[in-house]
Parts: sequence; C-alpha cells; structure tokens
Amino acid sequence: MRESTRLSRRAVLGLTAAALPTSAVLPLTAAAPAHAASPATAIGGERLARGGLQVDGAAAVPTKLLTARAWLVADGTTGEVLASFNAHQRLAPASTLKMLFADTVLKKFDRTEKYTVKDSDISDVPAGSSLVGIKAGITYTVEQLWQGVFLRSGNDAVHVLAHMNGGIAKTVAEMQARAQDLQALDTHVVSPDGFDHPGQLSSAYDLTLFARHGLADPDFRGYCGTRIANFPAGGKKTFQIQNTDRLLTGAWGLKTYDGLIGVKNGYTSHAGNTFTGAATRDGRTLLVTVMHPATGSNAVYEQTAALLDWGFTHGRTARPVGALVKPLSEGGAAASPARARGRAGGGRCGGRAAKGPSAARLVEGAAGTAALLAAAGGFLLRRRRRAVEAREASGTHRPPAPRAAEPDPQEPPAPTDPSGGGRHRR
Repeated sequence: MRESTRLSRRAVLGLTAAALPTSAVLPLTAAAPAHAASPATAIGGERLARGGLQVDGAAAVPTKLLTARAWLVADGTTGEVLASFNAHQRLAPASTLKMLFADTVLKKFDRTEKYTVKDSDISDVPAGSSLVGIKAGITYTVEQLWQGVFLRSGNDAVHVLAHMNGGIAKTVAEMQARAQDLQALDTHVVSPDGFDHPGQLSSAYDLTLFARHGLADPDFRGYCGTRIANFPAGGKKTFQIQNTDRLLTGAWGLKTYDGLIGVKNGYTSHAGNTFTGAATRDGRTLLVTVMHPATGSNAVYEQTAALLDWGFTHGRTARPVGALVKPLSEGGAAASPARARGRAGGGRCGGRAAKGPSAARLVEGAAGTAALLAAAGGFLLRRRRRAVEAREASGTHRPPAPRAAEPDPQEPPAPTDPSGGGRHRR
C-alpha cells in the first residue's frame, strides 16, 4: 500500500507542475465515494445535469435489472444520448480510463516500432495491478504492448508505453489535457492505468466520450475488438492472451453479444466493475457505459447487454435527452453548462455530493516550475488539513483509503509461458 500511495502523490504533483495552476488542484479524496457533478461539469444538455433516470418518448428502460450507480446509452453516429442515469456522477473509473490513455498516446508510435523494456519502465507499477506479463530485457513491438493494454488490461504495458512517451507525469498531464479538449470535464486523471489512486474520477458521460472518439481510430477499434493474441515470453516463446471483455469472448457463462465491437472493461476491488461497450446492428452503432453495479461479477456485462438490447429495440423512438459533444480541437463549440435540477448522483443509487472544486477547473498546460510544485504541495496539505478539521467538527469520518486492485474472483487466469514467465492478475 505504501508503494501505491507514493505513486499517487508523485502522479498528482507531477500533473500539478505540468498542467495546473494551484487554484485548480483537486483535494485528495478516496476513489470509491461518488461525487456529484457540479453545474459546471454538466456538459451535453440540461437533462444530463439532473440525477436519476432520464428518458423520453420510448418504451420503459429495464430499470428492474439495473443496479448500477450510473449508466448511459448513446447513438455512436449522431452522438445523441438516448437515456441515462446519473450521467455526470463522478466515480472511480478503474481500467476504463485506459480508453483515454489510448486515445492520448496511441498515435505517437508506429505499431511496428520495437522497444526493449528496462527495469525502470515497470518498477513503478502499483502492487496488485492487472498485468499482461511484461519482463525487463524482452523486446516488444508497439502493437504487442497495445494488445497487452486492451486484451489483458495490463498496467505493466501501460507503464512501458507511458515511459516511452516521456514518463508517468507527462502522460498524466497529456491525458488531462485531452480530457479537457474532449470536454470530459468530470474526469480527473491521477495515473494513466486507472488504478485506485485517491481523486481519480470520471463519469458515464465522459467514458462514453472517450469510447466514441477512440473508436473513430482504426487501430483503437482493432485492438479493442481483438479476442486473442500471442504475446512474447522471451526468445522465440509466446503465450496466448485473451480479452477480458466477456461480451466479446463469451467467458464465464455469458453469451457473446451479437455485433459487439469493443470497447473496455475495468475492475478493482475498491472501485467495483465498470464497462463501456459498443455494438453495431443494421448499420446502427450504440454505445453503453455502466458504472458500479451493486453486486455480481457478470452484472456489469448483463446490464450493458440489457441496455444495448433496449437501445436497438426501442432507441429509435426515444427523443434525445442530451448529446455527446465534439472535441474543441475538431470544431466542437465550448458547451454552455446546464444548471442541475437536483443532484447528479441522486436517486436510488446516488452517492454523496462532493464539496471540493469541480474537475471543470482543470486546465490544459505543459510546463511547470519548482516554485509551482512547492506551492501546489502546500496547497494540497492545507486543503487536506481543513477537510479533516471539517469532518471532525461534523462528526463524519474520512472514507477508507483505496486498496490495491485485486483479480476479479471469477476472471479466468491468463495462460502463462510454460517456463514460468508472465505474471497475470486481473
């Protein structure tokens, strides 16, 4: 746990120095509790600023099957949001945040480029991470590294690519800048892998933005739809890796979903399950994001499938309740924030509202100085001290510190190299 905490602090301060003024720093809060979106983050329309179920003009959404704290259904072509529940509620994203990592870094390296991994490239991977089994001294192609990211959700593959990109702090700053450009203002990036660091948050709306933008890239689309691949084990040896997306592979008692094209799942013992899925039927593509179902290892996939079924069956008659906005860099207009009528995060699955500053205050930047870093560190300490004093005065308790990610107990173990190489945890 100590190692994870150090990494979190370094990543936050690195991001602060590289991209943020001290007034924009978010307080370090535990990853699990829900945070209501402030009016400034309710991008996509006034309806999406509201908590609870938002749907109009279509047959009833299968709410009896849905236990997720937040979800969203959108048309992948038009960007229309067909239905949502707590669209902007800020929750721990787990490995679905890797969609933003891929969208930020994917085009920087040719897929045929080769890289020999150093010990330092994987020494900062948090203990308990999901791993594809990368070893120092082995040479991998960029394509293989991305297969490790998408198929096995390997934090080791993420860290290698991040170090190739100039380091963890630089990559985090670039991811935050990309989120800002995509107008994903509920998202606060602390690490590139989605691990449970304090303050690492996103929303069903933002994750759907990441998926839609990523799927427009053929390489992104190809990686997230790959079911199996052979991965280097050293020398001429390889071992097979399988995608952990159960709707894509049909693992653990689930049927493959007809027309599924990706995108990315996530799980940690602290954050629970998250998933963004996309499917195409009869020329129509739908995107569904489901975050934090109440129970069950398969629940996130079952609820995604139910929402996809609803979208393909009834979605054509639904009147949009919002829209996925375009990136600013691609001609999108800066969205006019809608003022929420009721808390995002309300309703039967709602979480407690956060009083900290909104992620909308995160701003793009590239350079920092030692003075700024020191000022940011002092700012964080003062904010944390005041938060502790306020909690003590009100009789409330601080949420528990995040635990290391653990393998999904129902996730099949990854095949390993017969020689013993390749550590795999999911």
